[in-house]
Amino acid sequence: MAYIITRLCRDCVDTGCVAVCPVDCIYRYHGSDTAQFPNQLYIHPDECIDCGACEPECPWQAIYEEEATPAVFHDDIQLNYAMVDKAADFKVAPHEKIPHPTADQVAENKKKWGFSS
Repeated sequence: MAYIITRLCRDCVDTGCVAVCPVDCIYRYHGSDTAQFPNQLYIHPDECIDCGACEPECPWQAIYEEEATPAVFHDDIQLNYAMVDKAADFKVAPHEKIPHPTADQVAENKKKWGFSS
């Protein structure tokens, strides 16, 4: 089991999770099929060591343990696994410090994707 980055990361792409990942298993897509792999970060499921360091670092609350991923985001589990077959199109995401979202922005993002916690 791995950690999963859900669509709550989509177009937000805060890389705080990258800074704390001890095995550099968080990637960004650099290929041309952005319909299949939208603008978000991805955790390589075969490289993830399940340490959980990334989860609390995500200000968008987009990262879940695979077995705890909310039902509304179950498609995102397969999306993270799909990156394995296209690994050449992914690069380890560099850490870039950006302003964190407000609580209201996080809540609005969750609402946009049909999730209320």
